[in-house]
Amino acid sequence: MYDTLRSPIDYGGLKLKNRILFAPTTLGLPADQWVARLERIAAGGCAMIIVGDVPVGKSGFGPSLYTGKGRALYAKLARRVHAHGCLLCAQLHQSDSNAAALFTALPALLAHKIDADGLRKRLNEAVGPYITNMPVRRIEGIIQEFGEAAVRAREVGFDMVQVHGDRMCGSFSSALFNRRADGYGGSAENRARFAVEAVAAVRARVPDMPIDYKLAVRQEDPHYGNAGVPVSELPVFVPLLEQAGATSFHVTLADHGSLSDTIPPASHPDFGAEGCFLPFCDKVRPLTRRPLCGVGGLTDPDQIEAWLAAGRMDCAAMSRQLIADPDWPDKVFSGRTDTLHRCVRCNRECLGGMMHHRGVHCIYEREEGPL
Repeated sequence: MYDTLRSPIDYGGLKLKNRILFAPTTLGLPADQWVARLERIAAGGCAMIIVGDVPVGKSGFGPSLYTGKGRALYAKLARRVHAHGCLLCAQLHQSDSNAAALFTALPALLAHKIDADGLRKRLNEAVGPYITNMPVRRIEGIIQEFGEAAVRAREVGFDMVQVHGDRMCGSFSSALFNRRADGYGGSAENRARFAVEAVAAVRARVPDMPIDYKLAVRQEDPHYGNAGVPVSELPVFVPLLEQAGATSFHVTLADHGSLSDTIPPASHPDFGAEGCFLPFCDKVRPLTRRPLCGVGGLTDPDQIEAWLAAGRMDCAAMSRQLIADPDWPDKVFSGRTDTLHRCVRCNRECLGGMMHHRGVHCIYEREEGPL
């Protein structure tokens, strides 16, 4: 059973032992717990872990590729993960949050006049002017940082890099945010330029390294996501990204809205079903022969196997499910599906833990102790 799910795949030049990936996730845990959590997921049998939000520059949230401490932490993680036959991907991340907007909002946050959702809303509102007015010299500098970060990621043991196509790449891509009148704004081709040049900068610095691209898709009717690429512009963006050097695509919903849209609970009015973001893969599939990774509420091995076998996606990425049960791959492959801890998509201790600064956890941990 699960012949497709358990089969190896050439994922953009990188051989994966099966089709299960850990999706990029901000875990919000202390360093030792962070390494232990990801090693535990690697030990459970998934093929690759994508480490979320690895800063491309010298400043930014999260361990830095530019400091000895940060590099040592990433190298330690790579050793621990590789020991279980699991590969490691760095999601290269450039924030589109305007520091001035953050500092302006901090007094209200500290005075408890706004909560984390309120801060997020204010920062999202500031994205458009920030992107629209960014000097070209600054843009060019950030693009080159993507290439430098890829070099450093490879040096500490990452097997692949993923260019984060939401955040700054996605904001430049979006006509809702990007109102520039120069070569980085206006037409879809121009709005794709920042992302395309970021991928090309990585390809130039690490010619033989696979490059995954997190392709954030904006949905209309009903509207979800404000950054990213509308479905109507995918035929422009996908070939340009492929020509720049993207070897695979991780397809999901665009951000800059409610976190409960991009991390939807089972009660979500439009994304409550299993495989909720796979329709976006269906839109991308005719545009490229590169491997596609699907994501979004994937928990059911029978359904995932059927979708993989049908070619709707080539790999399945999970976050909440592998947090709920790191042994999901090994249990499925060994016929122990009756013992799975199925993610119920309640968002209580995963998204809830992150929003309340407890770190990402799962309701199952309360019942049985940390997994």
